[in-house]
Amino acid sequence: MSLPLTKQELHNLAMNIVGKDLKENGFEFLGINSKLKKDPQFVALKNKDLHFIIVRATTYPEDANTYDPIFMQTIKAHADKFDAKTYYAGVGLGHGSDYAEPVLKGENYTMVYNGLQEIL
Repeated sequence: MSLPLTKQELHNLAMNIVGKDLKENGFEFLGINSKLKKDPQFVALKNKDLHFIIVRATTYPEDANTYDPIFMQTIKAHADKFDAKTYYAGVGLGHGSDYAEPVLKGENYTMVYNGLQEIL
């Protein structure tokens, strides 16, 4: 029987999904932090602009596109000191055959990822 992914494993999967998207969109990584509760996850350059990207893995029934506005404003205040843009990248993860079920090791998964949301 397959075991559900741990919080760290879900986070790593979300990081891989977002990292691939960033790379495909021309971002150059300056720093990557995949430890839970260490923010931002990606510090990246694109068109000479600095970007701080927060990645969060969510599971059903949480909405992948919803973030904590107070926390994100704290990150934005930090990013502003570096003249960096701030983004939230939420990735909803679920089992391959039923999004409402947990992701299991070695099995297919489904995801909800709508790209980067800029924090203004």
